[in-house]
Amino acid sequence: MSRRVLVVEDEAPIRDMLCFVLEQNGYQAATAEDVDQAMDSLIEPYPDLVLLDWMLPGGSGIQIAKKMKQHELTRQIPIIMITARGEEEDKVKGLEVGADDYVTKPFSPKELMARIKAVIRRVSPTSLDDVIEVQGLRLDPVAHRVSANDEALDMGPTEFRLLHFFMTHPERVYSREQLLDHVWGTNVYVEDRTVDVHIRRLRKAISPAGHDRLIQTVRGSGYRFSLK
Repeated sequence: MSRRVLVVEDEAPIRDMLCFVLEQNGYQAATAEDVDQAMDSLIEPYPDLVLLDWMLPGGSGIQIAKKMKQHELTRQIPIIMITARGEEEDKVKGLEVGADDYVTKPFSPKELMARIKAVIRRVSPTSLDDVIEVQGLRLDPVAHRVSANDEALDMGPTEFRLLHFFMTHPERVYSREQLLDHVWGTNVYVEDRTVDVHIRRLRKAISPAGHDRLIQTVRGSGYRFSLK
């Protein structure tokens, strides 16, 4: 399940370089060249992070950051500002409107990737390789094992990916379409109702210790993983 990054940059060479670096490091890249395109791109599936240029046609990155932080569905998306401005006052302004980090041009791809990974670690409940444990339900993504109260559980690869996504994104409702995008991928055609089938299989797999109650159906909206 690769992370999706929205690159908002009007200079084509820089935009292409950023996309290349991201894809080489296992990320999915989406692009926007101005304020309007950026706002139009902030839809499902929402990006996991936005790389945001300061100066853009039709406005500024600061405007986009402000708008993102005003809306419930985008305010949690981390932002890294990318700009030629290096003055302390500008950096502070970017951080004050909600940016999580700040990279000044020119920068090295290695520095950029280090900052992206650091920001995602800060805002994500867990890294994609970390062992996750919730009320005795334990998932090890590296060893590809799931157990409940130290008893091994058997499940298929799709159910494993689905559980991993749920456990790393708790307390938020996801529609079937969002789950398809995040777990199956945007390039795979699968019927929406297929999600329901795998949810049932997953609940059955984790039911011996009663963990199936953690995967809740939200009528008319989708599913969530919740301890409440």
